[in-house]
Amino acid sequence: MSASTSTTVDFWFDPSCPWAWMTSRWVDEVAQHRDLSVTWHVMSLAVLNEDTDVSDDYRAFFPRALKYTRLVTAVAQLHGQTFVKPLYDALGTRIHPGGSKDPDAVIPAALDEVGLDRDLARYADSDEYDEQMRASHFDGINRVGQDVGTPVIAIEDVAFFGPVISPAPKGDEALTLWDGVVAAASYPGFFELKRSRTADPQFD
Repeated sequence: MSASTSTTVDFWFDPSCPWAWMTSRWVDEVAQHRDLSVTWHVMSLAVLNEDTDVSDDYRAFFPRALKYTRLVTAVAQLHGQTFVKPLYDALGTRIHPGGSKDPDAVIPAALDEVGLDRDLARYADSDEYDEQMRASHFDGINRVGQDVGTPVIAIEDVAFFGPVISPAPKGDEALTLWDGVVAAASYPGFFELKRSRTADPQFD
């Protein structure tokens, strides 16, 4: 695929996931040099793991993560898709490089940053838009199967989990990785390429 050809990309993220955050920064970097049309969608680690056997420590993280997915879903429903990425950026900057584990601090500040009413914070504790949140989640996850996590990326309707990267590459390295992923996605018989993680998320 040439650099001059517009590429349709769909990206599913849980705002709480550091690995999705790293991958989203890479996509942002690539979008400065490639003609990408990216649509951002919510998925939920809480929903993904609701029927799985995970550690108590990991399960204790889900209520906090669910607040963010519910908030982004509500904003998308009430104010439109154009607010999804700016809100994700505002939340993620505070959660990941900012290191905040307090949704009651993160959410109002993020809403302020994107110019939305703080009253929307109430949707973080509401199941009013759970049907839409779950529909978005399963739209992404059903494209790749249940034995994966976040992020999920679809390039021209070919979806996969990942890539899981740390740190997010920049410049030529970002473009080299992107072109490799696009090449892999272009082959319908490509399914999996994986190795064990040897590094934690490294934020700028």
